[in-house]
Amino acid sequence: MQKEKENPAAIENYIREAPPALQPRLRELHRCIAGAAPGSTEAIKWSMPTFSYRKILVAFAVFKNHTGFYPMPSALRAFEEKLGDYRTGKGSVQFPHDRPLPLPLIRAMVEFRVKETAGDGAAPGKAAQRASRRRE
Repeated sequence: MQKEKENPAAIENYIREAPPALQPRLRELHRCIAGAAPGSTEAIKWSMPTFSYRKILVAFAVFKNHTGFYPMPSALRAFEEKLGDYRTGKGSVQFPHDRPLPLPLIRAMVEFRVKETAGDGAAPGKAAQRASRRRE
């Protein structure tokens, strides 16, 4: 079993191992997610780049014809109307490589997961700071 790596370099390594033509797309996705989930932990889990705060927020993976995005079933239900042009599964959506990534939609889904996971609508960094102050 591959040991999980908890650092952004691990995701960059994942991207470097992807086909060269897809690397800019994956870097763009990585930046979008990281910007929407400040304070989250980046790691490789299940052989995919993941972003976590208390629990998994989202993950992504590259495939031959699409980029798989895994924002969990709750986010897919919340954004169902906006995902009509994409193939979806129980907890995943496929973004075909022959189309630009829908970055505003991805950002909104990540922000939804951040709020959902934080439980009080706060960004991960702010929720952690409040929890720390409560313990003092």
